[in-house]
Amino acid sequence: MSKFKKDTQKILLDQLCFLGYGVTESENNTDFPKYWCPITQHLRAFDPDVVLVVGDRGTGKSALFKAVFENELLPYLEPFDPIHRLPYKDTLHLNWVAHSFSDQDFAGHKAIKIVMKSSGKEIDFWFAYLVRKLHRYLQNSPFDNLVNVPGADTNAILKTFDQLGNKPLIALDDLDQKLLKEDSWIFIGYDELDTLGGADWDAMTGAVRGLIAFWSNYSRRWRRIRSKIFLRSDLFRRHSSVGGADLAKLAANRVELTWSDKNLFSMLIKRIANASDDLYNYCKSSKIPFKKDKDPIFGYIPDLSDAEDARPFIERIIGKYMGAGNRKGQSFSWVLDHLRDSKKIVTPRLLVRLFEITAGKERDNPGAKGSNLFRPASLRRALDDISNDHVTQAYFEWPWLDGIKKRIREDKLVPWSRKELQKLLAKNWEDSWSDSIPDIKPPAADSREFIDYLVDLGIFRERLGERIDVPDIYLSGLGLIRKGGVKRK
Repeated sequence: MSKFKKDTQKILLDQLCFLGYGVTESENNTDFPKYWCPITQHLRAFDPDVVLVVGDRGTGKSALFKAVFENELLPYLEPFDPIHRLPYKDTLHLNWVAHSFSDQDFAGHKAIKIVMKSSGKEIDFWFAYLVRKLHRYLQNSPFDNLVNVPGADTNAILKTFDQLGNKPLIALDDLDQKLLKEDSWIFIGYDELDTLGGADWDAMTGAVRGLIAFWSNYSRRWRRIRSKIFLRSDLFRRHSSVGGADLAKLAANRVELTWSDKNLFSMLIKRIANASDDLYNYCKSSKIPFKKDKDPIFGYIPDLSDAEDARPFIERIIGKYMGAGNRKGQSFSWVLDHLRDSKKIVTPRLLVRLFEITAGKERDNPGAKGSNLFRPASLRRALDDISNDHVTQAYFEWPWLDGIKKRIREDKLVPWSRKELQKLLAKNWEDSWSDSIPDIKPPAADSREFIDYLVDLGIFRERLGERIDVPDIYLSGLGLIRKGGVKRK
């Protein structure tokens, strides 16, 4: 392939440093469609009969939520979804109601803890806040007293709701009939459920259980008032063992957000190609197939038939091997394999960030040859940065990670025997597992159960002989070193 001039390499690296993938909630709504990659299998989430949308951390739950509940892109997604029969047409008849847990119209963490630890109020809690959310759709509503109470005053809201008796149910039944006659829909979306109750695991699980119980009852009663509950996979699995019939009813028709290697590379290339015309031309010259016409909403769309279609692009940007010869491994395989957790899952965010951070390292210390933009050494160093960022960001969802890091500091070499790790984690078990948040406890009764939970999350990997290992994506972030590992240069 033809060589680049140094100034051309620098321009492309500058543009690769800003692919725009950080926390989905903070991404610019204007640019969101051209960066977001619609996946056919994920779009079934908007089948009216689907309530639960389940995905691991970083698999795109919030992006899917934002695409439809904030950007209202569903009417434009029909070309990406030839197999599902969804309500794409007539946008005036589709109403998207995002149920935010961070605004002033919702309960505070302390109130949620109190409600979820008192029996019998979980379903009333969600019903009351739903009525407040749908108040503008209710004609001749008698609920002014309920709506005018400050969102943080949960006691007053529940007391007022109780005084209303059957009126809220009758009102929503009437609204559902009205929507049916008009061939209209209201979809209520719940995202970021792991933030409920702050860092209190019991409060959060109680709130999730109450929400699932509520919609298990009413999703069968209402035909046009529908819900979408975006739930982290580990929370779903934890609830599936104790959720009983309520969860089983909703889970039977759930959508799980998984990413094939083909879809991961499609997502990456779509972001890169839409970052600039220069990068689009770089992708095209790397033999990446694209849809014939640039989409007015979603921009340039890769048309990969399988993951192998992305190989020429990866080998052009990095080189064929992760070193001087094939003994160092193929770059095409390395990119995803070193981002996988112990369940073999790669999240879109990690893949994009790997390319952003590598581009920054190459820009600041250039050395790639020919038409390559990255050196393998820069990619390896970027992986450590990605691991550190991944663990740091996970503190918001798993604040007890700080406690793990402190307790395993005494033995940084992995793998451990299970007994060794149990002993490390059991030390000072009753102390807070966070330096910044008081009274943080692991979501387990003891260190043995906690190890099982961490394996289920993909943070730890169980090997033969009761050995516990840590995948590369968590290794540096937890301050660990693999026995026999190669030192980064």
